[in-house]
Amino acid sequence: MSSLSCSASDLAPLFSSNTANATAMANYLCARFDTIANKLSDATYAIDNTYLLFSAYLVFAMQLGFAMLCAGSVRAKNTMNIMLTNVLDAAAGGLSYYLFGFAFAFGSPSNGFIGRHFFGLTDYPKPSGDYSFFLYQWAFAIAAAGITSGSIAERTQFVAYLIYSSFLTGFVYPIVSHWFWSSDGWASPNWTDNLLFSSGVIDFAGLGVVHMVGGIAGLWGAFIEGPRVGRFDQLGRSVALRGHSASLVVLGSFLLWFGWYGFNPGSFLTIAKGYGDGGSYYGQWSAIGRTAVTTTLAGCTSALTTLFSKRLLEGLWNVLDVCNGLLAGFAAITSGCSVVEPWAAIICGFVASWVLIGCNKLVEKLKYDDPLEAAQLHGGCGAWGVLFTGLFATTSYVNEVYPGQPGRPYGLFMGGGGKLLAAQVVQILVVLGWVTATMGPLFYLLNKMKLLRVSRDDEMVGMDLTRHGGFAYAYHDEDDQSIKHAYMTGKIEPNIAIPPANHSLPSEDV
Repeated sequence: MSSLSCSASDLAPLFSSNTANATAMANYLCARFDTIANKLSDATYAIDNTYLLFSAYLVFAMQLGFAMLCAGSVRAKNTMNIMLTNVLDAAAGGLSYYLFGFAFAFGSPSNGFIGRHFFGLTDYPKPSGDYSFFLYQWAFAIAAAGITSGSIAERTQFVAYLIYSSFLTGFVYPIVSHWFWSSDGWASPNWTDNLLFSSGVIDFAGLGVVHMVGGIAGLWGAFIEGPRVGRFDQLGRSVALRGHSASLVVLGSFLLWFGWYGFNPGSFLTIAKGYGDGGSYYGQWSAIGRTAVTTTLAGCTSALTTLFSKRLLEGLWNVLDVCNGLLAGFAAITSGCSVVEPWAAIICGFVASWVLIGCNKLVEKLKYDDPLEAAQLHGGCGAWGVLFTGLFATTSYVNEVYPGQPGRPYGLFMGGGGKLLAAQVVQILVVLGWVTATMGPLFYLLNKMKLLRVSRDDEMVGMDLTRHGGFAYAYHDEDDQSIKHAYMTGKIEPNIAIPPANHSLPSEDV
């Protein structure tokens, strides 16, 4: 800890006129003081790394939430397939991010576009980052791939998942995270050379970096594949292909809620940091708590808004819609969670709910099919959340989270001018352009090579049976009219013999 230091030459004159004894005493005290300072420094590093590791575990637990949410949102005949893709996202993403992704994202020193060090974690860790930081960033990378898998569920070949997941986590996502999070990134708020609009982009926990990247990639995948068989009838009318388990959807939503407390508050990376001269109850630990509060309020507000809005629009209290509304609020607040007041988070969640409802209405008219509403939720609500930060970021919180540059722009509605909002608009445009330019051609080539979508027969029967050796569990999908009866598992009826009714009539004389 550089603020704690001891000099024997400064301390010796304070003891006595006996120079030899005074010097010996000063050396002894300074040695003890340095030992204490080193222990305090070690304790600070240990606390911060433990906090970051715990946050990484929470974010990784979101993969289980994604798996449960996806499994409940698809039909039972594709349960094993979607569960396998979630495992694949983590496994393939782990290797690709280790070999290439982390270096492209955080390989400093580098240029503003791409990192160029730490391939395979060579020459890592550094004083600027430890293994806990790698693990935390890997958990973010595979979250982006998990979002995409939901958009193209129930009709995508296994090999396509393997290819796109590795490409997304190893190249596409890391480039974006370098732009906005690395100290060398051209749009990073921590860039020391020339901040974009004197501000840089504030994407604190990765709304644009993670959610929009995953959502836009899923948008192109689902668009190129086309809707699932039976999703729209011959007249173009929408046909609901309901997921088979509301219980799994709710379980997945709660797991994602829990994991979001590692996603947003964990993005501070450290916790043992005071603000000002120290000795105060208020420090980075307080900002972490505030971030958890804004995250909670945005999600809760969006869930309730969705509940009552869908009741007014459709006359139903639908738990599935509420779960998606909840996640829309969490996603939307992710960009500005650390720099806005709690009351502003309520506004964020309220608008996010209506953005999700509006996007769902729009894609239905366009005959776009996304089984988990991932593109609408993470892409549409993601764009709103990025803009929200440019409108409601407060000057005090911005300077706390991004210190070192007084007078940094903040939210337009908070009196900070339009520079931050302009930077946020730039983020939306460049993320949209980059993901479109990379993932769009990839899905197009996979489709042309017949590696993207399964055959119509396989899709109708279900990929669990045709690709994975059998169903996840015995089921009878009553709402799914596309399943051929030869492959359906029927209900087991009780073997009770019912005596035939006596319908004999009295004999008549002829």
